[in-house]
Amino acid sequence: MLTSTASQLRTFHSLSPHQPNPFSPFKFFLTFRENKKKSTSTTTSTTSLGQTRVPTLPLRVSANSQAAPASTDASKLSPIPSEMKAWVYGEYGGVDVLKLDSKVSVPEVKEDQVLIKVVAAALNPVDFKRRQGKFKATDSPLPTVPGYDVAGVVVKVGSQVKDLKVGDEVYGDINEKALEGPNQFGSLAEYTAVEEKLLAPKPKNLDFVQAAALPLAIETAYEGLERTGFSAGKSILVLNGAGGVGSLVIQLAKQVFGASRVAATSSTGKLELLKSLGADLAIDYTKENFEDLTEKFDVVYDAIGQCDKAVKVVKEGGSVVALTGAVTPPGFRFVVTSNGAVLRKLNPFLESGKVKAVIDPKGPFPFTQIVEAFSYIESNRATGKVVIHPIP
Repeated sequence: MLTSTASQLRTFHSLSPHQPNPFSPFKFFLTFRENKKKSTSTTTSTTSLGQTRVPTLPLRVSANSQAAPASTDASKLSPIPSEMKAWVYGEYGGVDVLKLDSKVSVPEVKEDQVLIKVVAAALNPVDFKRRQGKFKATDSPLPTVPGYDVAGVVVKVGSQVKDLKVGDEVYGDINEKALEGPNQFGSLAEYTAVEEKLLAPKPKNLDFVQAAALPLAIETAYEGLERTGFSAGKSILVLNGAGGVGSLVIQLAKQVFGASRVAATSSTGKLELLKSLGADLAIDYTKENFEDLTEKFDVVYDAIGQCDKAVKVVKEGGSVVALTGAVTPPGFRFVVTSNGAVLRKLNPFLESGKVKAVIDPKGPFPFTQIVEAFSYIESNRATGKVVIHPIP
């Protein structure tokens, strides 16, 4: 009989920290694979997909145009259950390895963590690359509940938590190191446990969908700019300016760092979006090659994987930030370290409306349509961020 992925996940996490763990990562993975081979049926807890669909929303670039819902009254929070709904995969692969299970144990809270009732989450390229096994050498043990970005309400706090309390509305990237031992329990679940230092209060004027769209992308955008020494009066070219990170690099460069000139690339239909975000020059990559520009820039922020071309348009002594693809000097590889302090620092810019979340118009995707959401982000056609809401 097929041993359910979630059942193994429950067993794995219910062990006392003083007990030896019979499920070493290697043995645990083999057990799952062997059990799967013995059965031709799929996990019975998987729900049918495509049943519910939220109406398509217009692209949200003006994230501050509406007030956020009133704060949740902590006294009205529901009791914390022992089990929850979560998306799980027990082996690396395509979207077909994702299973929705309704009997996954709610994670325990460590001393420095809070338990969050997840209201909205978002997908990033790292989510599907991790699921495909591209980082398996440094990944946490399988099975995995995926998801990095989260926005929700604190329902329980650890004994060493200092600033957050039950009822607080928070957002953040739940993995301090994106590729090094990320949490086994991610944000694509009803509840997730997160270190306090990775979270920040949700901006008062943003709803949970808008807040969930920000953490990993805005922290990556900000830290990448800091690594280059970017400052007021400098110029920048952003490759893939309509993407989750690129759309925020444009805004941060202009509104937070004081860029003198911002150029960005996108396809034809997204040029107006680039201009609305603050780009002085919007380049249609389907019609012109940015590497042929006579203009040079202090910084090129490569969020698409074209470092070899990016170095052709950087000034002498300038920097090229490379998030993906091969690196050509003077380009440098950059992987963000999540930090709630960065979100706190940027909250005033979000609350003033100077920096806005950009959410793909096909979303938000309901919790039952995680497979569709993953398929969409893997198509590389998304504008801004792909958000999951409501949960469940």
